[in-house]
Amino acid sequence: MNKFFIFLLFPLGLFAQNTFERAESYFKKEEFGKAKPLFIQHLKGNPNDLKTIEYLGDIAGYAKDWDTAIEYYETLLESDDSNANFHFKYGGALGMKALEISRIRALGYVGDIRDHFETAAKLDPNHIEVRWALVEYYIQLPGIIGGSEKKAITYANELSKISPVDGYLANGYIAEYSERPDDAEKFYKKAIEVGGSPHTYEKLTNLYESNNQPKEAIETASKSLRIHQRNQLNYQIGKIAAQYNLDAELGINCLHAYIKNHSAKDGVPKDWAYYRLAQIYKNLGQKNTALQWIDKAISVRPSFEEAQKEKKLIEAL
Repeated sequence: MNKFFIFLLFPLGLFAQNTFERAESYFKKEEFGKAKPLFIQHLKGNPNDLKTIEYLGDIAGYAKDWDTAIEYYETLLESDDSNANFHFKYGGALGMKALEISRIRALGYVGDIRDHFETAAKLDPNHIEVRWALVEYYIQLPGIIGGSEKKAITYANELSKISPVDGYLANGYIAEYSERPDDAEKFYKKAIEVGGSPHTYEKLTNLYESNNQPKEAIETASKSLRIHQRNQLNYQIGKIAAQYNLDAELGINCLHAYIKNHSAKDGVPKDWAYYRLAQIYKNLGQKNTALQWIDKAISVRPSFEEAQKEKKLIEAL
C-alpha cells in the first residue's frame, strides 16, 4: 500500500516541478503573461517557495504594479530578513511607488526606502545595484529631507572598490547632476578607459550633447560605432548632425545605414530617421530632397507632429 501511495505522489511532485520550470523558462524569455499564472499555480501547492514569490514580485514590478510588488517583497522579508536582495527589491518598489503619488505622501516613504537600501548594502558588501540606488537616492533627494552629495560620493567610492568602471560612472553621474560637467567628463573618460562598453561611450556622448558640444558628441559616438558596431549609434550620429548642422555627409551616411540595418531592438522607429534626413537636406538647402524625406516620414506616421512642423519649415525655404 505504501508503495502505491508513493507511486501516486511521485507524478504530482514531478508535475509541480515542471510547472515551476515552465514558468521560469517563460520568465527568462520575458513572457511574463505566460509565466505569471504558472507561478501562481505553483505557489498554491508550495506557499513557502520564496523563489516563486520573488518571481511574482518581479513580474508585478515589470507591470509597474508597485502595490502588488511591495506585498510580494514584504512577504520575502518576513521569511528572510537577512537577504540583501530582498531589502533592495522592497526598497526599490517603495521608491517607484513614491514616484507615483503626491509629494506629501511620498515623504512618508523616504525613510523606509533609505533604511532598506542601506540594510542591503550592509548585508552584501558587493551588491552593485543597491549602491547605484543609494547614489541616486542621495543625489536626487533635496538636502532638507536627507539628500547629500557627500553620501552619494561615499557609495560611488564603494562602487569603485567593487567595479572600477561603475565607480567612475557613478562619480560622473554625481558630477553631471551637480552641474560640474568638466568633472563628469573626466570620470566618463576614465570609465571608457577602464571599461570601454557602449554604455560608457553613451554617457560621455550624452554629456557633450547636453552641454552643447555637438562636435565632441559626434566624435565620441563615431568612435563607439567603430568599436561596437551598434546600429543605434548610426541614428544618434545622424540626429546630432541634423540638429546642429554638422558633417552632413556623415549624418546622411549613418542614417542610411540605420535604415538599412534597422530592427525592433534599435528602439527608434525608421520614421525618425526619415525626419532627420529631411532636416539635414533642409540644412543643405536641398528643398526637394528634404520634402521627399519628410513626406516619407509622414506617410509612415500621419500623426507625426514634429514632422508636420518640419515640413512647414522646409516649404518656407
